[in-house]
Amino acid sequence: MRYVKRALATTAAVVATAAVLQSPAQAAVVPEHAVIVCQSASFYANYNSSTGPSGYLRTLYYGDKVGHTPGVHPVYNGWAATFDFGPNDWGYVRIECIGGYDSW
Repeated sequence: MRYVKRALATTAAVVATAAVLQSPAQAAVVPEHAVIVCQSASFYANYNSSTGPSGYLRTLYYGDKVGHTPGVHPVYNGWAATFDFGPNDWGYVRIECIGGYDSW
């Protein structure tokens, strides 16, 4: 029984460590509150400097609550690392579609 408990504890520690290692780097800084200021904006899971955005997630709409910290969270060719406060996930959206900082 002691072996099983030790094995379960070790497995839990490995899983927790793997989850931390897979967390996006952007999560290290809490994003500033902002909103989508375009009528609609595509939200992508990833950005590659040679191919552009990839992994379409959904469309965000005017007034949707998002987070981005200028000067801290990366912007690549106009695509900004953004946190969508709706489903609580990170992605990329056009920087010109983010505004209304600290409006909520």
